[in-house]
Order: sequence, then C-alpha cells, then structure tokens
Amino acid sequence: MNTLTERKDAFIALGKFIAQFALETPVKKRDIPYNDIFFEGMQNKMMVAEHHNAWFSNENIRFTLQRWAEALQEKSLNKWLQEYNLENRKEKRVAIIMAGNIPLVGFHDFLSVLLCGHQVVVKQSSKDKQLLPYLASYLEKIEPKLKGKIHFTEERLENFDAIIATGSNNTARYFDYYFSKYPHIIRKNRNSVAVLTGKETPLQLKGLADDIFRYYGLGCRNVSKLFVPEDYNFDTFFNAVFPWNYLVNKQKYANNYDYNKAVYLMSSFPLLDNGFLLLKEDNSYSSPIATVFYEYYSSKEKLHTKIEQENASIQCVVASGFMDAEVAFGETQHPNLWDYADNEDTVSFLLKI
Repeated sequence: MNTLTERKDAFIALGKFIAQFALETPVKKRDIPYNDIFFEGMQNKMMVAEHHNAWFSNENIRFTLQRWAEALQEKSLNKWLQEYNLENRKEKRVAIIMAGNIPLVGFHDFLSVLLCGHQVVVKQSSKDKQLLPYLASYLEKIEPKLKGKIHFTEERLENFDAIIATGSNNTARYFDYYFSKYPHIIRKNRNSVAVLTGKETPLQLKGLADDIFRYYGLGCRNVSKLFVPEDYNFDTFFNAVFPWNYLVNKQKYANNYDYNKAVYLMSSFPLLDNGFLLLKEDNSYSSPIATVFYEYYSSKEKLHTKIEQENASIQCVVASGFMDAEVAFGETQHPNLWDYADNEDTVSFLLKI
C-alpha cells in the first residue's frame, strides 16, 4: 500500500505536468518526468475535449489546468491536509458520479478519495470524458502503486462502499433514492450571488465580470444573481463587464443570448441589455446563459437574513464587508483546496466510511 507522502508526491508531479498546458502555446519542459510519453498526448486530449464539447474552449481548459497546477503544490496540499489523520486507513471503494458543466469539475473529489488512501470508481459525464482518464494514466506512471486504485466505468455502479454524486435537483432525487443505504454526499444545483452597494472599485467590478463569465457562467461558483440597492446605476457595471463582449462571437453563447432575449421580449419582460449580456429582475438564483438576474434590496440586514435562510441554493456570496463567509470579487473560480463544495467537508466524510 502506498503512503500519504507517495500519494501527495504523485499529485505534486501531476501539477507540474499540467502547468505546461496553462500557456496559450504549451512549452515542453525537460525536467518533467515522462514528458516524452505524455506531452503530445495531453495536447491532443485538450483539442479532443474542445471538439467534443464546444463549451470547453481552449481558454477555459487552460484556466482549469492553471488553477489545478497552483493547487497541487506541496505547500497547499500540506496546509489542506494538516488537520486530518490520513495514515493507515482501511481502503474502501468510493464511487464518484461527476457532473460535466465545466472541465475537470469532479477533480477535487477524485483527488480527495485517492489522498485518503481509497480506491476510486469514476462515472463521468458524457460532456467531460477526455481529460481525467489521461491525467489518471500519468498519475499511475508517476506512482505505480496507484495502479488498480483508479477505475472508470460507463456501466451501472456496483461494488462500492460509499458514493459522492453531483447533479441537478432532479437527478439528486434519483441519487437519494438509489444510494440512500450507502454513506454518501449528494450535491444539487447551487448558484453564486454578488451583493453590490454601488461603491465598488473598477478593480472589484472587473473581478465580478470574471466571476460571471468564466466558463460561460456554467459553474456553480459563477455569479448568476446580483443584489443591488434600490438606486443602483448599472452603467458602471456594464462598463466593467464590456471586455467580455467577445463571447458574443462564440456561436453557442450567441445562440443562447439571442434565444433568451427573444423569449423575454415576447413575454414583455423589461430587460437591461448591452449587446452580449441580459440583466433581468428576477427572484430566482439560476439564470440562463448570457443572462444575470438581479434583485433590489432596501436593507442589508434583511438581505443578510434572506441569504442565510436560502443558503441551500447558494454556493458563494461575493461581497466586500457584507458577511463573514463572503468571497472577494474575482475569486470565485480560485477556491482553496479546503473550500469545499456545499461547505461539506469531503475529507472528513471519506475518513469516516
């Protein structure tokens, strides 16, 4: 059985490998183990992933790889794991049902299971099947003791001891029914919100634009809803997000923008529109692509209470000085390893099964 140090070292090596592909033109480094075997193949997998799923643009794949290259460093891994006892744990088989909304969206669960010393059985979304198996092959080459610990399947999940499943609210009900007898984490739809005061700096609003548009807004950490004061002037917001106007040249994004605009106009909904983003006043949290909902507030105290009461629908709250658990502007897509989805400690769960 491999040790925690060996498992960590394997992922640190993986981080150095994938860091090469965060650049627009990847640079092959001489000191990366097994680069001659895996470098060109990784480039090919990135192209295939983009061809297979048009939402997985090269820009967004590279952003994902850069984020994981930063996270898979010894300092970050040690800080994350220092409070857990991961040595000499009884090995279990943990199944993961992954979503496919953004590239490598299930990687944190994959990482957590293996670092805890368990076997992992991965059932991927058809939208995101290219990158993770290739990275798993690299891990097995770096650390041969991981061979036999990583399994991918397209069949019905069987012979597992615990499960982590992510899906929509509808699929979550299915998961709850079928996996209730196993130790489980079932994740449902969540969205992120931003609380604005009208006093944000241009730099903060630029960060908010990143929080909204990265991954085309498809991630649970993307801001899909704004809370604004009753006298809020949206001009400064529209000026700040304008650098993302190139998205309207992306066919799938443009189709969603045109479709949603047509639906809203036919329904006589009042809209704010800058040519590539629609702002619609709406109480819901989950806005469609190319649309952000907004809602006015008159009292910070009442808004604070509302957000606390509806926190089961909210992944992140982007704000400045509004609440303790807020995320800074521009940081939603840069979570730390210990920033768990739905605030549910995955490692603690895995150590108890």
